Amino acid sequence: MSPFWSPEFHADRRDGLIQRGRIKAAIREHFEAQGFVEVECGALAVSPGNEAHLHAFETALREPGGEATPLYLHTSPEFAAKKLLAAGETRIFEFARVFRNRERGALHAPEFTMLEWYRANEPYQTVIDDTLGLLRIAADITGLKIFSHRNVSCDPRAEAERLSVAQAFEKFAGVDFLSTLNEKGEGNRDALAAIAGIDIAANDNWADIFSKILVARIEPKLGHGAPTILYEYPRCEAALARATGHDPRLAERFELYVCSVELANGFGELTDAQEQRRRFIAEMDEKQRIYGECYPIDEDFLAALAHMPPASGVALGFDRLVMLATASRNVNDVIWTPLP
Repeated sequence: MSPFWSPEFHADRRDGLIQRGRIKAAIREHFEAQGFVEVECGALAVSPGNEAHLHAFETALREPGGEATPLYLHTSPEFAAKKLLAAGETRIFEFARVFRNRERGALHAPEFTMLEWYRANEPYQTVIDDTLGLLRIAADITGLKIFSHRNVSCDPRAEAERLSVAQAFEKFAGVDFLSTLNEKGEGNRDALAAIAGIDIAANDNWADIFSKILVARIEPKLGHGAPTILYEYPRCEAALARATGHDPRLAERFELYVCSVELANGFGELTDAQEQRRRFIAEMDEKQRIYGECYPIDEDFLAALAHMPPASGVALGFDRLVMLATASRNVNDVIWTPLP
């Protein structure tokens, strides 16, 4: 492939890049009209996030005397944004530059743009509606009536299909995963393995099997014809989300799918610091088991949770949104200076 600075290659990509800026401007105007404040969270963090399968870029802060403190490039501005909610902000958004290691492909770039926004004292149904609204804004800017990716088409303006994760597993995989969860939301590995209907490894735990079913049998069916909102994930698969009011085994987490592409991940935010610490430790224990490494916990973030109001928030892959809205094939086609 030609380098991005090749004049011929740049000419082919330029229209999509210009549309990217127009979509960003329209989204910024949309949020500001609702009283949102655009913020800028620092990319350097003492913890890059505490999810088992997220991998960060490591660096070090060197003091004038040469003393070194380990730091990371953040995988999301989430911890910093929630600290701002604790400080008193109520509606914030950011087009954040974020960094994830071990992720590269048509839908993944090591450095990309995450659009995140938070609403204090508002339910997560509201941010679900926000997400669908941004999808329509992007389509209106480019004038594209139908989004398409890998031979799957979706009308971004169509009424969204709304499926609970339990409904999706029953519909597309014939799997009742709820029957394998106890009252505390802990999964019975052998019970899920017995009904999974896919190849699993001897060392796969409940979460591994759940994810394999989701990736192999559920996600390829989502966002066909109309956007899909997949909601109410198992609590053990939603480390930063609060439990639902009607079933403590489930969490207020949703994802938006378009053309089988995951575009957004949102939560009714967990604000219980003790519970959050327990979940972080469990995630890092799992990361240590699988990858032989783990990340520190941001104690300042846990302290801020005590002051944070009830809130809902979303992380949306902005490059993926632009890719679909401009009929591009690859996120690198709509990133100004992609890595070679």
